[in-house]
Amino acid sequence: MGVRMRFDIAQILGMVLVVASAQGLIRQLIDHESTGLLGWLPVEFGGRVAVYAVVLVLGVLLTGWAHSRAKEAGRRG
Repeated sequence: MGVRMRFDIAQILGMVLVVASAQGLIRQLIDHESTGLLGWLPVEFGGRVAVYAVVLVLGVLLTGWAHSRAKEAGRRG
């Protein structure tokens, strides 16, 4: 697998993290009882919201980093 493809995979992974965490965060804010993917965590509402928010930020950062690295490598316009 080439170095350029790794940036594509990292960008896709970042986007998946953004979509999953944003959906979970919105669901948690609308319905406090709906735990979503983080139902297994032994934390209450505030803890789950914080985890969703941190994963969302990490996904945005990973996507941005991978996009800029791919752009430097000549894969993006």
